[in-house]
Amino acid sequence: MRSRFKPWALELIESHPEIVIPQPETVKGKWQEEFDNSNPLHIEAGTGKGRFIVGMAKMNPEINYIGIELFDSVIVTALERVLEEEGGIPNLRLLKVNAKEMASFFEKGEVDRVYLNFSDPWPKTRHAKRRLTHETFLRLYESVLPANGEIHFKTDNRGLFEYSLTSISEYGMLLKDVSLDLHANEPEWNIMTEYEEKFSKKGQPIYRMEAQFQTN
Repeated sequence: MRSRFKPWALELIESHPEIVIPQPETVKGKWQEEFDNSNPLHIEAGTGKGRFIVGMAKMNPEINYIGIELFDSVIVTALERVLEEEGGIPNLRLLKVNAKEMASFFEKGEVDRVYLNFSDPWPKTRHAKRRLTHETFLRLYESVLPANGEIHFKTDNRGLFEYSLTSISEYGMLLKDVSLDLHANEPEWNIMTEYEEKFSKKGQPIYRMEAQFQTN
């Protein structure tokens, strides 16, 4: 998710290292120490403006959350959402890094769940390797998740969803929950992203799945 250039964004980000961790590679293997507890850790790859990850962290204080977003002008909005909360959100951190490098920031088994929400569909066949549900990325998530770790995926793009069902199945993962119209019977725990609200208001179905890695 790109956004209008905000020249002040970097300064605000750098002034809050307690929220946007400046050198996350130094915390690899030590995230329990960072959060000062042993709660499960869930991450969102491509957190955008932070509506989802902030909402999840507020709803589930017994879980630690990390939102990953590369662009200053986007992640700064997520940071502002945290700063708006009185007392902050102690179970949430943000990383201004490329999600493709997550193995540099987390040990194997240190992350319990990965969220992928409204990722770029990269519709052209030649760009398939850039899709966040491509085999290359599934291998990346597997490198930081435990043996039975989960991926939770939402999109408005039917083509990407169909591709992801195939890619995830061929990788050998277990599909636990598949919805072709999430909002037709929306669960109470669903936190909508900015894109999700936009597309659902237009009447577009939202596709969702949960997938679990399998032990050999």
